[in-house]
Order: sequence, then structure tokens, then C-alpha cells
Amino acid sequence: MSSPDAPAENETPQPQPRPPAPEQGFWAEWWDAVSPRTVALLFGVLLLQLAFILSYVGAFHSPQPHRIPVAVVAPAQVSARTVDQLNAIGSNPVKATAVADQALAEQQIRDDDTSAAFIVDPTSNTDTLLVSSAGGTSVSGAVTTVLTQVDAAQHRSLTVRDIVPLQPGDGRGLTGFYLVIGWIVGGYLVAALLGVAKGVRPATPRRAYFRLAAVVPYAVLSGLGGAFVVDQLLGALTGHFLALWLLGALLVASSATVTMAFQMLFGVLGIGVTVLVFVILGNPSAGGAYQPTLLPPFWRALSGALPNGAGTDAVRRIVYFGADGITGHLIVIAVYILGGAVIAAAGSHLQHHRLRRRGETASPTGEFDTDTAVA
Repeated sequence: MSSPDAPAENETPQPQPRPPAPEQGFWAEWWDAVSPRTVALLFGVLLLQLAFILSYVGAFHSPQPHRIPVAVVAPAQVSARTVDQLNAIGSNPVKATAVADQALAEQQIRDDDTSAAFIVDPTSNTDTLLVSSAGGTSVSGAVTTVLTQVDAAQHRSLTVRDIVPLQPGDGRGLTGFYLVIGWIVGGYLVAALLGVAKGVRPATPRRAYFRLAAVVPYAVLSGLGGAFVVDQLLGALTGHFLALWLLGALLVASSATVTMAFQMLFGVLGIGVTVLVFVILGNPSAGGAYQPTLLPPFWRALSGALPNGAGTDAVRRIVYFGADGITGHLIVIAVYILGGAVIAAAGSHLQHHRLRRRGETASPTGEFDTDTAVA
């Protein structure tokens, strides 16, 4: 006879409840929820945020013209005196150079070799200033302000003519700047997403080459899409579809390959380094809201050395100045593409060799997610 408390023969024993976990102290629970590595990452984000504020406000809070090139057209007896007078202005807002005649000065503006031309007429009380809003509205505005003050001090007036105006859809000449930002953001986002999806460091050189190859069709489509939006869809920058398409593809490839290189060198932290280079340093120095001749020295020096600035000025020259002077910009962009690809591929070879020496193998996905830097 069975005990009334004993389970029936066919009854499944019920699991016994687990004893409650021992209560952790406050700090033990804190560090369990927020690890030191997480704190370090948050601190890194804070530094990037403050660097963003410092860079943008530092670049834009007090724009000052610096040696903006101005051609001076005047009779021989007043030309040298006018050039010296303009070059003697405190803080050197303009860099004046005498030219032979107005036709030559206009050609220099149309070739983007100079920003403005000051036509002095000693037979009247009115001078003429030729500017190029396509070369930057902030630059043409700054030159107009400086020379208006110069003429006012001599009780003269100034007539301003814009001989290379912006296209109707290109408000304040900012379309090219935002177009370049879009291309560069797309490039580093696709590289970052490839890293998030499959590990920031490819396990084998072959996989690194696959990732680099995947950038090519993306860059081509991205360049095509950007050119289509600003030309065919919005009519903001018209008449240069193919050139903008090719430039966009190069810019996307530059930011994507550089991001892959930073991820290979620094792991997940490489994404932060990418943001530092392209967003925190690249965007304010690119010459969008203010052209380089109005930026402080640090950002002015960076402008042509990063794809952001090289791309922004290349767009401006393609659309308004017959693509004159873009060779140097294309070289800068190509250096970033090749440098990023070489570092990404070489880093993958080095990592693969090092892991094989240690006897380690790839994960089933073929990727390594380690965040340690390449030795």
C-alpha cells in the first residue's frame, strides 16, 4: 500500500524550484551590468562627441578671410599703389596681384585661378568688382565687404558683378558639399555594416579580397544614384552627370576602403577612427559652408588633404569651371583608395599568418571577431 504523499506510478515528477540566487552587492551588480570595457567604449564616444563640437565650432564660429586672391586692373600709375594698399590691410584678407587688362582678369576668374577682380577707374568715383559666386558665396561676400570698405574710406563707390553665377538649383553653392558628404557616409557605412555582419577582421586574405571587391559595385551604384538625384531628379547640378557619377564612385570607394583598413588595424574601434577622420575633421574642413580661405589655419591645411575637401572642390570645378584643376584632387582620392585597400589586404595576410603560427583556426563563419590590434 502506497503512501498518500508518494507520486503515482505514471505521474511525472514536478521540477523543484531553484533556490534564489544569492543577492549581489550594489557595485558587484553594477560591474556585472556595465563592464569596464563598456565604460571604456562610452568614454571613447564621449571624446568623439566633444571632438565633434570642438571641430565644427572651432572651424565655423569666427570665419575670417585669409589671402583671398584678387586681380587688380588699373592704369600703370595707380596699379602698384592699389596692390600695395590691398596687401597692407591688417590680417591679410586678400592677396592682390596686378594683371594687364580686364579680359585677362575675367579669364582668371572663369578658370578659378583667382576669386575676384578689382577694376579701378581713376576717371570716376566708381570702381567695379568682378566676383564668382560659383567659387563660394562666402568668399565673394568677404571680398565684397573688404573692398567696399576700402573704397568707402576713399569716398568711392563699388559696383559688383557676378560673372560665374551659381546654377538656379544650387542654393548658396552647398549642393556639391552635401552630395560629397552623402557619398562618403555611404562608403564608411557599408564597410562598417560588412564588419558588423561578418566580423570586423576577415579570417583569410581571400575573404578580405571578397569584401574589397564587394565595394566596387556598391560604389558604382552609389555614384550613379547621387548623380541622378542632384541632376535628373532635383535639377540642382545639371549638365555633368557622367563626371559626377565617376567622382562619386571614387569617393565612396575611398571612404569604404579606409574604413576597412581602420577596422583591420583597430577592430571595432576602427569605426570610431573613421568617424574622426571623415566626420569630425573632414566635413568642417571640406569648404562647404565656408571655403578654405575663410577657415582657421588647421582646418584650412586639412581641406585638400582629405577626400571630403578634395571631393567638394572637385564637384565645384566640374560643374562651374570646366573641370580645371581637378587632377590633384583625383590623386588625393586615389591615394586613399589604394592605401586603404593595401592596408586592409596586408593586415589580413599578417593576421592569417600570425594565427596559423599559433595553431588557431577560423570560426565556422570564417571570421575572427577579436578586437585586438594587428601586431
